[in-house]
Amino acid sequence: MDNTEQKGSRFLKWILVLGLVVVLNLFFGYAIDAFYKEPQFDKYCVQKQVNVIPETQKKCVEEGGQWNEDPTYVRKLSPEMIDGPKITGYCNLYFTCQKDYDAAHKVYNRNIFVGLVVLGVLSLVAGFVIASYEAVSLGLSLGGVVSLIIAAIRYWSDMDEKLRVVVLGVALIVLIYLGIKKFRQ
Repeated sequence: MDNTEQKGSRFLKWILVLGLVVVLNLFFGYAIDAFYKEPQFDKYCVQKQVNVIPETQKKCVEEGGQWNEDPTYVRKLSPEMIDGPKITGYCNLYFTCQKDYDAAHKVYNRNIFVGLVVLGVLSLVAGFVIASYEAVSLGLSLGGVVSLIIAAIRYWSDMDEKLRVVVLGVALIVLIYLGIKKFRQ
């Protein structure tokens, strides 16, 4: 094989590796989405065609909202409303349902994290098991690492600090172990 053929072969190998990394993670993402649906805001906070915002604290709280006192709150008044009640705050109607939605979304992100970590580790292991096919092995291994990165990014903000340390420690130990095992051979 001459030098030009070797360069072409290496180029094709890296194209295959890159393709495997991208398609593997797209597959993971779409497979998870197909079988495990993300919570939808509309299921927790019903969107009405016409919203009437409560103008008193009592009405706001009765509807599940949160009253926000604001002495500087200014509402543009039409001439017929000048003699009406003085409004000193505003109502966040989505306060209660937003909390429920956020809690469901946090659980969803945790579950996605676990799923992507499992799929990433399986990809890493598969990459090391089929080491005789260099491009496929490398593609699966890098795809597994990318899956772990995506999992961490998705759940990082919701993850407990101690869990972050544990996750990073386990990942470090596994990568060191696989690296030693792979390069000792």
